[in-house]
Amino acid sequence: MKIVIVGAGEVGFHIASRLALEHKDVVVIDSHPEALKRISENIDVQTISGSGSSPVILEAAGIRDAEIMLAVTDSDEVNLVACLVADTLSPSTKKLVRLRAADFDRYHDAFKANAPHIDTIINPDIEVVRTIERLMSVPGAVDVGEFADGRIKFVGVYLEPGSRLAGVRLSDLPILLKEDRPLIAAVVRDDQLIVPKGNNHLRAADLVYFISEEKNLFKHLSIFDKHATPVKRVLIIGGGRIGYRLAKRLEDKSLSCKIIEKLATQCDFLAERLNRTVVLHGDGSDQSLLVEENIHDTDLVVTLTGDEETNILASLLTKRLGAKKTISRINKFSYFSLMSTIGIEQVVSSRLSAINTILQHIRRGKVLSAISIKGEAGEVMEALALPTSDIVSKPLKKISFPKGSMVAGIIRMETIIIPTGESIIEPDDRIIIFATREAIPGVEKILAVKLEYI
Repeated sequence: MKIVIVGAGEVGFHIASRLALEHKDVVVIDSHPEALKRISENIDVQTISGSGSSPVILEAAGIRDAEIMLAVTDSDEVNLVACLVADTLSPSTKKLVRLRAADFDRYHDAFKANAPHIDTIINPDIEVVRTIERLMSVPGAVDVGEFADGRIKFVGVYLEPGSRLAGVRLSDLPILLKEDRPLIAAVVRDDQLIVPKGNNHLRAADLVYFISEEKNLFKHLSIFDKHATPVKRVLIIGGGRIGYRLAKRLEDKSLSCKIIEKLATQCDFLAERLNRTVVLHGDGSDQSLLVEENIHDTDLVVTLTGDEETNILASLLTKRLGAKKTISRINKFSYFSLMSTIGIEQVVSSRLSAINTILQHIRRGKVLSAISIKGEAGEVMEALALPTSDIVSKPLKKISFPKGSMVAGIIRMETIIIPTGESIIEPDDRIIIFATREAIPGVEKILAVKLEYI
């Protein structure tokens, strides 16, 4: 598979890194020498210096032979022109574009239907707001994904010291919890992603990922000592694009919401467009302001400024002052492993949201959605079992799944099956597969049809 990536920023870098490890043919285009130098020094891919909107540069990158083009520069306009030129040179190439400006929201369908034909439009800001809403709805979760149109949840929770599951061997869970138990799909321990087996033990401080039907979610969360705490009062620190979108969504839910924003002009913008949200001009890390706004009565603080350090500081400060829960926007992947160490458990990333959306469109086979785990250590994929793939019509125990992968769920029409070794995948079933990064190429292979890729 050949993939052309226009843009060598954080999203382009991490997508190129992921695809290179999977031995895909990747070409990265960027006009900034420093960004290309970072790519060439760290990743085994081809780089081309120039504008991705140039037909000459796209030709040199081999756009006519590419199955997919990703336009992920920081400029919406450059991304759109790159798609227009690519559509002219190679109409059969699938085009994915990142568009962040709210002005383009109402035109997404038009871009998909008309020239330039764009297959997928990714708005990371919208995806981050959706992630925040999911975290708000699942108490105690640090990671939440949805499959089967929301009927199946993929949830990550920390195992607290003193939990009844701490020290328990996985093979003993049926005895301890009887039949009504979640399927534990992965464990992160000391920054290492583990595919659990029956003889593995759970430990305090483990980040445990489990699969649950939506109707059983709160029952399963209680097993991990996570209990429902309704969110009524929300404080948003940072009133930029994401803060504004989130406030609009919270207004739709009739929640009490305040925004603290540094820039006076942005405060005016927010005040004109929001109906019930209280807009405050100030610094979200100002302790006196937070105390004055009764931070101790706040159910949730969401820090969404464009500066990671400010978001981290504000989250720690508001938590110390009595806020019940915080969610922080962090875009630097190198910070992720540090967050739980300093007491920040719930993190969202617009870049990671963009990467998750991109992944589902570049996976071979009928992959319907894909979610990264622990930054880039693994993925959970929802895929359609194609009639001619190698995984249908035989028991799971007889299928040679790659090491580091497992089938975590089977959806057959309206029925959700938590699989055993005897379970059989039928054509057109939707399946949920967990895979470490190293196992992903093998998973793609077994998901694909025997004669051709779809």
